[in-house]
Amino acid sequence: MKKKLTVLSGAGMSQESGLKTFRDMGGLWEQYDVTEVASPEAWERDPSLVLRFYNQRRKQLFEVEPNAGHLGIAELEQRFDVDVVTQNVDNLHERAGSSHVLHLHGELIKARSTVDPFLVYELDHWALDLGDLCEKGSQLRPHIVWFGEAVTEIPKAVRIVEQADILVVIGTSLAVYPAAGLVNYVQKGTPIFVVDPGKPAVHQPNVFYIQEKAGKGVELLLEELKKLM
Repeated sequence: MKKKLTVLSGAGMSQESGLKTFRDMGGLWEQYDVTEVASPEAWERDPSLVLRFYNQRRKQLFEVEPNAGHLGIAELEQRFDVDVVTQNVDNLHERAGSSHVLHLHGELIKARSTVDPFLVYELDHWALDLGDLCEKGSQLRPHIVWFGEAVTEIPKAVRIVEQADILVVIGTSLAVYPAAGLVNYVQKGTPIFVVDPGKPAVHQPNVFYIQEKAGKGVELLLEELKKLM
């Protein structure tokens, strides 16, 4: 039986593909604070502005490809039972070939009803506009967890981390909660590999740091994991 390996990935995972993160934006998009275009209040105040913000992000996603880090994580499935729990809203893990991906903060290529959160639609194009309606006749919104909204997938993520034989943390500063708290749910003695040039602190035993960006870091990670097989 393959060992269960859980990957917790963040924005640094996708940076090498050319996707801009909120941090890259310096907290600003054009002249707007990103919290002003990524919140329920912003949607109530100016939905067209919010849609334009996510349309630009979605358009960029359609123009980029998975990087070596994504491809390396997908290749791990040859040796391990892999679950990816990601803070990223892009679909680059899936496009690289990862089979089991849980998105904590929503998915950029999906839209959902504003009257029924269970009505979720996959988009095959980058534009989502005012007047695009769900089957119940309500405006569609980005399928994104905005600032101030509950991260409803956390309980599922906790269960995945609890079952891990190996935990890999990659491309995240571990500064955004509740996602950052997931590392505290590993079973005692579980080896934890942290791939990030910034060396974010993990207050657990058995932590091994690989201070590289995702592409090179995952290559080195594969070498380390071979020692555990």
